[in-house]
Amino acid sequence: MIKRVSILNIYSKFILLMAFIVCFICISNGQTDAKRDKIDALRTAFINNRVNFTSKEAQAFWPLYNEMNDKLDAVRKTFRLKYNSSTNYNFQTDKEADEYLNAELTLKQKEYELYKVYYDKFKKILPVKQVAAVRRAEEDFKKEIIKSIKDN
Repeated sequence: MIKRVSILNIYSKFILLMAFIVCFICISNGQTDAKRDKIDALRTAFINNRVNFTSKEAQAFWPLYNEMNDKLDAVRKTFRLKYNSSTNYNFQTDKEADEYLNAELTLKQKEYELYKVYYDKFKKILPVKQVAAVRRAEEDFKKEIIKSIKDN
């Protein structure tokens, strides 16, 4: 039994490493919708690996989690329509700078509100420790992505 667990542990680490390599390649080549979908799949696998959902928990959690991310993406897309890589951030007037800061604060406020609503929903279907584990796994996933980019 110990050898089996050890082999599974090594196998899961290998898959995770390969996932990060694929993710790095996707990020370094730009994010199209297909590449974004791959990153989302890697994130899902990473979170599943960390949180160890039962099948019932996973069936309840993932649709809700995806709904939250869709809403977050919509809020961020609205912000990026006005402020993106082609925006000149050397604002000519205080008013332009203030508009930008207010738009960014509004974005952060909407993100916060969505997180709060969905964390309350998550706590209705999962133990609070698992909700915290999901959040920690999200942050760890981001750190691993950044680390893989820095290493390459």
